[in-house]
Amino acid sequence: MTRHVAASLAAALIAAAGIAFVVTSPQRPAARAVAVIGPAAAEESAPIYYQDPDGKPSYSLVPRKTPDGRDYRAVPAGGDVSFDDEQAETPPPATTAAGASGERKIKYYRNPMGLPDTSPTPKKDSMGMDYIPVYEGDDSDDGSIKLSPGKIQRTGVKSEPAAMRVIRTVVRAPGTIALDERRISVVAMRAESFILKVADVTTGSHVIKGQPLMEVYSPSVSSAAAEYLTTITSKTTSGDVQYGRGSRQRLMNLDVPDAAISAIEKSRTVPTSIGWTSPRDGIVLERNAIEGMRVEPGGVLFRIADHSIVWALIDVAERDLGMIAKGQPVTVKARSFPGREFTGKVEVIYPEINKETRTARVRIELQNPDLILLHDMYVDADIDTGSGDAVLAVPESAVMDTGSRQAVFVDKGQGRLEPREVKLGNRGGGFVEVRQGLAAGEAVVVSANFLIDAESNLKAALKGFAEGAQQ
Repeated sequence: MTRHVAASLAAALIAAAGIAFVVTSPQRPAARAVAVIGPAAAEESAPIYYQDPDGKPSYSLVPRKTPDGRDYRAVPAGGDVSFDDEQAETPPPATTAAGASGERKIKYYRNPMGLPDTSPTPKKDSMGMDYIPVYEGDDSDDGSIKLSPGKIQRTGVKSEPAAMRVIRTVVRAPGTIALDERRISVVAMRAESFILKVADVTTGSHVIKGQPLMEVYSPSVSSAAAEYLTTITSKTTSGDVQYGRGSRQRLMNLDVPDAAISAIEKSRTVPTSIGWTSPRDGIVLERNAIEGMRVEPGGVLFRIADHSIVWALIDVAERDLGMIAKGQPVTVKARSFPGREFTGKVEVIYPEINKETRTARVRIELQNPDLILLHDMYVDADIDTGSGDAVLAVPESAVMDTGSRQAVFVDKGQGRLEPREVKLGNRGGGFVEVRQGLAAGEAVVVSANFLIDAESNLKAALKGFAEGAQQ
């Protein structure tokens, strides 16, 4: 029983008592009425809790003071805040609301707990709570939702207009560093040879182009050097350029370094051994040369790679592959060097999908002047796939996505919200492109969407029950 019902019963008892005592003592009923009504009024004005005087969310059931000595504000029952402006302790009768001029007509009453139960007349549920009246116009047939200003404020509904924005869509993917295949050189013998001496060069050493690597004796090289020397020193053939060119070409075919050929031309002697040098600047990845060893043709003695330019092989998810194109700018960050960024562009998109990881490989060429990017190092890449053109966009929080359909709530003003299906495009920076369903300037709800969606589903269910009951 509510407080108002109790007060009504008390008033009835007082009235009955006054009629009983009117014959004997006319003055005493008035005194009795004051004695009964006084405590009810005191109960109504008695504080039910105490709140911080500055309005902060700090409450107490007993009197209390702030740290600076001020008293908490007493809040009586009548001054308490109602958290549902649609619920009242005693609903107005249907006949009064319908008959009074200027008032809206009550169509039905719905369950206060949100259950699919309606009634054409006022009633209470099993816990004694009054059913909530639903007026004409609250459940419009145009598919829109009507919310009261109080409910909009309490649920935190906010709107923002759809506007033209530049969406910067960034695809983030992991990858590894790889050597540039075009910058790897192999030092190998093209004829049977013997290694006489190896320079102080080991795996991991940095070498420069022309730096000595080893000294080699090769019978084939010595024979070709003697033939060349004879050609250029003979009185018969020294003046014939063709003879000299052929002999020199033979030495070049045996991969004799140019420095060794120039030394033969200057000294006019056949050296016992030929010094082999590095063909490029780079890091020694492999050293197989050992002093005194015999080398067969094609045997790899050194493998040297240039690290000044490396590749970043990025594994892009299959779902993002459609946004990747050659020439897009990429920012690469190495996990070993936080805060350091390397920039490049998409050079190659490999024409295959890894069937196990469902990823595609993208290659980015990076400058590595400090040589800190190493082979097989893990990196993370941010690929900028944005076009730079402004498109109609709304915040991502405005979209209700069911998987197969996407919708937004359009704010029509005065608490009326219209659900509308939209077609989306690219996403990025907290915004999503709207390709169909909205116009620029239309306000959409960007917060409390799920609460509104739940309210609309509830009202639709209640409306269906009410229409079924009327039939």
